[in-house]
Amino acid sequence: MNLSRLPHPLSDELVELISDRMGLLGHPTRIRILDQLREGEHNVQAIADAMATTQQNVSGHLRLLYAAGIVSRRSGGREVFYAIVDNTVFEHWEWLVAALRKQVG
Repeated sequence: MNLSRLPHPLSDELVELISDRMGLLGHPTRIRILDQLREGEHNVQAIADAMATTQQNVSGHLRLLYAAGIVSRRSGGREVFYAIVDNTVFEHWEWLVAALRKQVG
């Protein structure tokens, strides 16, 4: 990883943006939702069923992911379908999993 691409010191604005993004992506339910969407576009009920949770719970988390520009949504009749638009999420996951594997052994 090339840390020289990061400004130093980080501006207060950039610190807040990083914190907001990490907080958004650090929630277990949102991680599971994004994992479901790696397979492709899904409607809310399909995600809720796969996760054994409520449609209301999934919808609330998807609203946050949509507002952050991580997922897109489209209406299909009475259903709303979501898809990943910011694949950098998975690049972060790959880096994190690699680091965790080193730590665990």
